Amino acid sequence: MRNSFKRVVGAAAVSAFALSLMACSSEDKNASTGGEPAEVDESSIAAELADNMTGAMENFAAGQTFVASEPVEFSMLYRDHPNYPIKDDWLLLSHIKDTNKVSFDITSAPLSDYEQRRSLLIGAGDAPDIITVTYPGQEAQFVSSGAILPASDYVQYMPNFQQKVKEWGLEADLDTLRQDDGKYYLFPGIYENMRYDYSLSIRTDVLEELGLEAPKTWDEFRTVLQKIKDAKGGKYVFSDRWKGDALLNIAAPGFNTVAGWGLGGGTLFDESKGEFYFAPAHDDYKAMVEYFGSLVSDGLMDPESFTQEDDQADQKLANEKSFAITTNGQELLRERTVIEAAQGEDFQLDKLRVPSGPAGDNSRGSRLENGFMISADAVDNENFVAMLQFLDWLYYSDEGLEFVRWGVEGETFTKDADGNRTLNSDIEFLSSNVGAPKKFQADFGFFNGAFSLAHGSTTDLVLTHITDEEKAWQQDMASKTLLPANPPYPLNEDEQEQLSLIQTALTDYVKQNTLSFILGQRPISEWDAYVAELEGQNLSQYMEIVNGAYKRFQENNG
Repeated sequence: MRNSFKRVVGAAAVSAFALSLMACSSEDKNASTGGEPAEVDESSIAAELADNMTGAMENFAAGQTFVASEPVEFSMLYRDHPNYPIKDDWLLLSHIKDTNKVSFDITSAPLSDYEQRRSLLIGAGDAPDIITVTYPGQEAQFVSSGAILPASDYVQYMPNFQQKVKEWGLEADLDTLRQDDGKYYLFPGIYENMRYDYSLSIRTDVLEELGLEAPKTWDEFRTVLQKIKDAKGGKYVFSDRWKGDALLNIAAPGFNTVAGWGLGGGTLFDESKGEFYFAPAHDDYKAMVEYFGSLVSDGLMDPESFTQEDDQADQKLANEKSFAITTNGQELLRERTVIEAAQGEDFQLDKLRVPSGPAGDNSRGSRLENGFMISADAVDNENFVAMLQFLDWLYYSDEGLEFVRWGVEGETFTKDADGNRTLNSDIEFLSSNVGAPKKFQADFGFFNGAFSLAHGSTTDLVLTHITDEEKAWQQDMASKTLLPANPPYPLNEDEQEQLSLIQTALTDYVKQNTLSFILGQRPISEWDAYVAELEGQNLSQYMEIVNGAYKRFQENNG
């Protein structure tokens, strides 16, 4: 098997040229809405690619296994994860070589500075053909230079992708990726349904002891915290981790706002006015800040929640200095282990359904995940169409999705008559077969973020490798109202440059004052003053650029 591995070398800092790519513009204003490419002449593209069919399958269709008509090799920029550093003898790679007749010339970059290395390679014109692990929005900086291909021009060669977009109703989701020319430049990971993960966990044995029900709203959460404090004493009841960013992110939809990890550029779209507004200057954001500020001022929430390291929060939970913490499915299992080491087995820690807020029982998110880009030079390769067909099979077919998530039937897992999969007993992965001699990711290469977009996009695959408890929680969360995503407002080069200068300072000021309000370092009575101060951070100019870009895109592509 030929799998050529190269390590990326050079300074970690991104070159000035690479940074100059931070823009997204085009002269092509013809576009359509929905999942179809923007005014793409498919017959013309097919004619242009007549000499690029080496290794391609004739009449490749959705549900069909891709097998190259002759062996092919594709170059790939690979994000090397320290938990499973790439190995030449991985079953993942050998099976692809033997079954699909595909091998890779891999340029490997470490997780720690993958994004910087990616920018450096693209900026220098040295990027491999397939550029993995790119999150929605990260591709925009490379569009104006012409360094990456418009994905939407070539989906005619990706029948599995097209089928799932249609069947899962992902057209509006793809619209959020469109750039100023009406095209999108990222092949995203896609989910059949929203996937939820983060929430609160609480000592439900304590709730049972005190005769309390699990809180369903943020107001009920406050009541529960107060009753635990009254019964158990202690300085605080709730000491959080992740410096509050996960907490504010999951709470924000219930207050009709964005915050924490989900703050982004701080913009939300007002359907009634047909324009964007800056959420952290709105009364909804104020209501959220007031709520968490009151938890701190009432002695229910540890103010160190927003500054402490994760292990400090874990130890407070383990030693019953707190009884609630923000968590996710994987962390919940670890937190239980931490408590058990300190308290024994006489406890119960459970993950709550995210409480609803004054704006409703809402959630916010996207069914798009990290995906891949294709280098512009790849279109000149003789095996370009074969590359598109293979990527479509690997990342979007049911067979490919199962392969990268479960491996090879009979070698890493078995499947019964009902389709239920079981990992081989000598392979450890997450909570399965703990202590087994072989490791699913490190020894075989599967469940790999570079080869498995969204870690399995069908609902069936999303729910595998997780406990029945977590499955039930996911299904419970699915009943929430999913708030609509912002419509796109792609920026031209000048706008991107202006916005990048303003946004960092503006959002940093928001985060600084959010923390000050919650911790009581600044009284909420100064809210109006804070909003006025945002104007000093060029808020009006910022929103003028955003709304101008939105209106232009609607005029040209709406």
